[in-house]
Amino acid sequence: MAHDLNGSSSGGGNLTRQQALAIVRDSDSGQVDISITRFLEGEIDDIWRRIQAQPNTYVMSEDEFAVFNYFRARFRRGADDSIAASAVKRFWDHYKLTHPTIDGHFDPDHSS
Repeated sequence: MAHDLNGSSSGGGNLTRQQALAIVRDSDSGQVDISITRFLEGEIDDIWRRIQAQPNTYVMSEDEFAVFNYFRARFRRGADDSIAASAVKRFWDHYKLTHPTIDGHFDPDHSS
C-alpha cells in the first residue's frame, strides 16, 4: 500500500517522524514514496546540524534519536563517528535520568 506525507494508509493527516520511520522500516520491497525519503533526509540533516552546532552539549529528543539511530551508519567514519558517539551517549545518559525503570536494571547497551 502506498504512503505519502499527506496521508497514511488509514487516511490520516501529515506523518510524524515515528510514522515515517515505521513506513520505511516496514517496507517489504524497499520502495518508499520519495516524499517520505525527502522528509527523513531533511530531518536527519536538521538533527545533524543541531548536533554539530553544540557537539558537546546537544541532547536529542526521543523522536530525534529514533531518526538519528535509523541513519546511524552514515556517521560511523572519521570525526563524525566521535561526535555521533558522544551525541548517542548524551541521549542515553539523559534518557536514564528522565526514564527511571521499575526494576532499576535499565541498560541501553543491551537494548535493541
